[in-house]
Amino acid sequence: MARAEDDPKETARPTWTFLTNHGHVLVCIAGDPGIRGRDIATRVGITERAAQAIIADLVGEGYVNRTRIGRRNHYEINPDQPLRHPVEQPHSVGDLLQLVSGLGPPRRRRAAVS
Repeated sequence: MARAEDDPKETARPTWTFLTNHGHVLVCIAGDPGIRGRDIATRVGITERAAQAIIADLVGEGYVNRTRIGRRNHYEINPDQPLRHPVEQPHSVGDLLQLVSGLGPPRRRRAAVS
């Protein structure tokens, strides 16, 4: 019987995913608020420099707060921030994290945007 690691379909990275790298970084931060940039890069499959640029984007737009604790950063996600694309805007970052990984806070009802 063939093992999963012997099957190229099982070990190959997908050519596309449903989330962007920004979404993947957000999920990593939600799972470990003290995660290092190099660990995010490894998990997402991007360079450390790309991970840091994405974190800067998320911090700059108010989706993540970054606090320096000693030599490390600690991140806190702002779960009420709306998702950016018009199709997704009725939903928040917390909704996304709850759906994708069960890491977000309980869903809060927001008024519909007209």
